[in-house]
Amino acid sequence: MPERWLGVVVASDKVTVVDAEVSSSGPIVIQADQSWPLQTGDRAVAYRVMHQQVADYARENEILRAIVKASAVSLGGTRKAHLQAAELRGVVMSALATVTATETISKAHMSRTFGERKVDEYIADSTFWSKEVAGVNLRIGSREAAMSLLARRAVWALVMRGITPTETEAQEYLRLFGPTLPEGF
Repeated sequence: MPERWLGVVVASDKVTVVDAEVSSSGPIVIQADQSWPLQTGDRAVAYRVMHQQVADYARENEILRAIVKASAVSLGGTRKAHLQAAELRGVVMSALATVTATETISKAHMSRTFGERKVDEYIADSTFWSKEVAGVNLRIGSREAAMSLLARRAVWALVMRGITPTETEAQEYLRLFGPTLPEGF
């Protein structure tokens, strides 16, 4: 039976969410693909509003798991936008954690454990997305949020069967089987 999961990517001034039904195999079925801008004005008030919006969405849509793209080290140095995105990410994670199981996944981790290509190569591959998602149209700018769902799915399926794979085992599994479980697994 599919579960409702939420993939989340946070920028300094908006939150992008992909709400999908996730099964152990087959395409994930997109229920919603939305971007929520941070309201202008006082950031503290805007954070409170965003916290409420995120928590309400997760509660009302019965989201069972949220996967938030983690912060990454910037090779170009940390700028104000990076710090503001980190603040907003904390607000979003806090809101989700009040409602559902919440975890983070880094782009580097996805690249190491998902398939044989880098995440950016998957994100650019429209053929890949036509096979891996169904339902509501997925915007190109939301593929990273959807990728977090795909990257977590196979590992989650193993854990649900009582297997806690190491990162190396998860990487090997995904290399062999791709983002879906084989029939009868």
